[in-house]
Parts: sequence; C-alpha cells; structure tokens
Amino acid sequence: MKHVRGPLCTIDVGEQTVETESIDDVLESSIGGRALTTKLAHERIPFDADPLGPENRLYFASGPLQHATMSFTGRMSATGVSPLTDGLLSSNAGGFLSRNFTGTGYSTVEIAGASDELVIVHVTDEGVEFEPVPELEEATVPETCDYIDDEHGLGSEHTVVIGPGGENEVRFASIMTSEERAFGRGGLGAVLGAKNVKAITFDGDSTHEVEIPSLQMEIHGEAAQSDSPMRDQGTTSVATYANMVEALPTRYFSELSYEHIDDISGDRVEEKKYKKGTCSACAFACKLPTKDEETGLETEGPEYETLMAFGSNSGVDDIVDVMKSNKLCDEFGLDTISAGDVVAAYLASEDEFGNADLIHDTVEKIAYREGIGDDLAEGIDRVHDDLGVENWSVKGMEFAAHDGRTLNGQGLAFATSNRGADHMYAEFYPYEYPLVDADDAFDKEGLEDKPPKVVELENINAIKDSAVLCKFSRSFMTEERIETLLDADYEELLALGGEIVALERHFNNQRGFDREDDTLPYEIPGFEQGLDEYYEERGWNDDGTVPASALESGGSDGAPADD
Repeated sequence: MKHVRGPLCTIDVGEQTVETESIDDVLESSIGGRALTTKLAHERIPFDADPLGPENRLYFASGPLQHATMSFTGRMSATGVSPLTDGLLSSNAGGFLSRNFTGTGYSTVEIAGASDELVIVHVTDEGVEFEPVPELEEATVPETCDYIDDEHGLGSEHTVVIGPGGENEVRFASIMTSEERAFGRGGLGAVLGAKNVKAITFDGDSTHEVEIPSLQMEIHGEAAQSDSPMRDQGTTSVATYANMVEALPTRYFSELSYEHIDDISGDRVEEKKYKKGTCSACAFACKLPTKDEETGLETEGPEYETLMAFGSNSGVDDIVDVMKSNKLCDEFGLDTISAGDVVAAYLASEDEFGNADLIHDTVEKIAYREGIGDDLAEGIDRVHDDLGVENWSVKGMEFAAHDGRTLNGQGLAFATSNRGADHMYAEFYPYEYPLVDADDAFDKEGLEDKPPKVVELENINAIKDSAVLCKFSRSFMTEERIETLLDADYEELLALGGEIVALERHFNNQRGFDREDDTLPYEIPGFEQGLDEYYEERGWNDDGTVPASALESGGSDGAPADD
C-alpha cells in the first residue's frame, strides 16, 4: 500500500518545544491524510478535550499522491476536535500548499498546547521557529499573507492562516491556505485561534520519494481534455439543475427552489470569470477567479454551496452581492456554508431576506463578535432558540445544499456523517440526480438499497481524503485505477476507510454521541429502518455506538455487532 513517509513533528506552542518521532508503523497501515491524522488524534487527544482548550491537538498531513504530477492531487487534510460539532473532525483544502508541506520532510505536523502570545510558527526541514506577531492581531487573511511574503519571502502557497474569525473563536472559522482556499467545515480555524497561532508556514527541500505509477499521466491527460462543465463553472454548473428538481434550499430552508436562480446561476458566475484557476499540478482547472468590472470586486468563487448559502437561502438575487459575501468570508476566515446559513437564520428572524447590506454587515460582525455577531458566531445549533427559528443543523453543523428532503439518500448521509450536515462526507447526491449512468443511479425518493451505498461512499471518501485525492476526480477514478495508484486491493481500501469512519465514530461516542445525534430536522420515509440497515452494514450497535470488534474491521462487512 502506498503511504507517505517521514516523522511526526509535534509542536507545543505553549512550551515552544519541538519533538520528532518515527511513526512508520502507523504510516504503513494508514496511507496518509485523514487516515493518518484520525489514527493519531484517536490515540493522542483526550476523549474529553475541550475543543478550544490546550489539550486539543490539530494535525496537518498530506498523502502519497502529493508526490504525483497528476491532476486532482493538490490537497491536504487537517484534523482536530471541532468547536462547532464537539466531535472529531477532518477537513481538507486544495490550493498549492501540499507540495511545500512535503518539502519539510515530515509526514505529519501536530500542533499542541496554547501560546501566551500571538505567534506565527515557521516549519522547515531545518527546524521550527516561533515568531511573536502582536501587530497582526485581528489582521485579515490577505493582510497576514502580505506580511509573511514581505518579511519572509514566502507566498500564500506556503501558509495556513486564520483571520479575525479564528482569533475570535467563531465556531465555524476556517483555516485558509493559498489565501482563498479553505479548510472550511467544522471551525478548525477557531482551534488555531484558541492556541494563539495566527499562521503556520511550510518550506523545505526534503521531500521523501514515493513512487507513483505511470497511470498518473493518463489521468492527467484526460483531465486536461475533459469537456466537463465544471471546467467553466466549477460546482455552480449544477445550480440550475438542482433548482429544477427542487433540491436547492431557499429562504432559510423554507422552500426547495428559487425563482431568481437565473440571476445567480453558473452562467452568471461564468460571466464574471476572468481567468482560469486551479490547484497544484491540476489540469482540470475548475476554480473560479471572478471579477465585477463595474465595482472592481475580485474573489475566487462563489462555488455552488456558497451560492446556496448566501444566494437562495438568504434570498439574494444579485451575483455580485454573493461574490462580496464570498470575499468577506475568505478575508475574515469563515466557512461560507455555515456563515451563510447562520446569516440566513438571522434574516428569517428579522424578515430581511434579500438585504445584501445587512448580510455583509452581519458577516463582519460575526468575524469580530460584535453585537448580534457574537451570538451568531456560536452557530445555528446554539442560537436558533434565541432567534426563534428551526434548528437546521446535524451534530451542530449547518446544512450544505443538495437538499435531503428531495434527495433522500443524501438526507440519510447527512444524518450518519460523523462530520455533521456536510455533503462531501459520503457525497451521495450525484447518484440521485438522473445525470449519472443508469447502472449507478438511484431514484431520489426513499431509502431502498441506499444504506449499503452510503457505507461504501463514506469508506472510499475516507480513502480519497487519505491519498489525498480531490473528490471531483470521481468520473476519472475507477476501482481499478484507485487500486493501481495506491497499490492495494479495492476491498482492502474500503476496509481501511471503514476503520477510519469507525475510529471517528468511536471517539465521538466517548464524547456522548449516539443514535440520537444521527437525526434530521425533517422526515424521510423509512428513515429509522434505513438507519438500522446502515448500522447493521457497519457492524455497529443499534444505538449508533461502535463495538470493539468494529474498530479494526471497519464494520463494513455486515457482521453482527457486539453488545
């Protein structure tokens, strides 16, 4: 099995100490990325750790495919206990960081403790340095990146950075890299903020060699020649279709389609796109550098989920207003999905849908925890009663698009996801849009035959997050290709994916999570039976807890669970 190489680097930012240790035994059984960081977190973070306390740890890791020259491989994984969900959570980001990270020679970087002063941590193959930066207090992401470039000659592709949102411990603060790419979901930016770490830089020339099969060039060539609409419109290419089948959350989830979709659709985003955008080594180039000539506003995006959260769900019908919301979130370091949904909840409580000025003002207030922003920074799960609105979250995480009331399998996947209401954990929704091959498609209604597929998709996505491989490679990555690239049998990989999902669930079980947390704010026909089938397929207990027997097997073979 292909895997990353190099020692673990543990950085205690409170004591300002650095330790390195060999973890070859873990590397050989975990590929890299999410599998590696989940195993380390499960072993090294106390089950009762405060997400915003010094005992929480934050892990960064790349995967073996970051040693390829293949499209879809410019990504990294980050793992820690989430301030938003209170559970173990991994997030990943694209951009240009991963190859600079591998240059340090480390397989994993672990951030522990909490600093007494605001610092930047510089990680290189020659050592680690701590730089006090009180002058960067509440600086935006671009301001911080400019400082690092000016003072150290390191561009944003060498950095992970938090904005005011992370410093002020907004529970859905993101960690930004390459300035506009985000470790977005779950609030890991607040974990760095609680540790008083403004940024981490990675640089070096000590990349360990990992041999990647020549298949990489075939895949790269196909990506370069693809006629996918994502190459022009990114994920917004699905917006009009999702709206047509009534899977687009609108006006704080009160409706399933938006009458003004044509004003914020993928076509409108494409009109604002002024150049190609990509991640490291990727010829697919699905990113969206956009500019409004009239106002001079420039940003990257919005992607489909941001278009939903700050567009249809907020009642906004001007694409430039959505672009501005996207830019503000990137500058302040906020997850656009959670931020947009939280703002939509506030708009619902104030009967102010469509008020773009109020939206932009509220985003800033959230980042600095000013006025109503201090309450909204806690997330919908903690503030919905005060706002007098329904609690549109799962495990504390705000909903992504691809609405489960229409796409019932995706609804089940929202409920079972250890990460909460995130669409990429299982990524079931493409199989319920009738855009895929007939052999792979499901009827969007009901849950018949869907729980085993949810398990399979959760497992293989855990492997992609470990490789680390972009989810948008799905149409290029057959089972055989994944086997070849990772030098492992597909069933073996699925079992490892199941082990990672089980480790996440077991960690969260120790923090009180069980079946009662695998729920939805709406009804799906046959939901409880579907949940039973999901647990049975995994070999878990019927209360949603993981027996010891499932921790190593991944519980994905349908074996009966132990009591």
